[in-house]
Amino acid sequence: MKKIVGILILLVVVIAAMAIPKYNKLVKLDNDVDSAFSQVQVVVKRRADLIPNLVNTVKGYAKHEQETFEKVIQARNTVNEARTPAELSKAEQNLTSAIGDINVVVEAYPELKADKNFLNLQAQLEGTENRIAVERQRYNGAVKEFNLTVRQFPMNLFAGMLGFSQKDYFEAAPAEQNAPEVSF
Repeated sequence: MKKIVGILILLVVVIAAMAIPKYNKLVKLDNDVDSAFSQVQVVVKRRADLIPNLVNTVKGYAKHEQETFEKVIQARNTVNEARTPAELSKAEQNLTSAIGDINVVVEAYPELKADKNFLNLQAQLEGTENRIAVERQRYNGAVKEFNLTVRQFPMNLFAGMLGFSQKDYFEAAPAEQNAPEVSF
């Protein structure tokens, strides 16, 4: 009887010795994904924070475009409320569309396109767009590593028992997958 108890204790110790490092790896990778998503949120929020300045600059030139401005502000608020990659992706699509509407308004005002404040905001938005792309890429890299680990044997056994499941990638909207049409 003592031998059986001893073997069971040894078996539990061996299983624990195998499981603890695997669990810790899953926790680390899970946190890496969360951290990467937080960075995406930070740069998307930065972009959203630039929007009121852009709207106010354009408003000075195009006071009658109130509907466009309201659409932009509403899209900005949706970005700030997004909590998941899917919500953020959809909100960001709406914001990109709204910014496109502002750009249409800007085309009608050549003096606005030469305004220093407007040009500065446009440069900041462009830089922020690049940051968003980089952070999306980092997030998707973290998701890829996590998902690969969660799906590989024998980690998939531990992951399933411990409640870890695959994460969603940050995907571009179907409209964003086509090259934009540029005309001069």
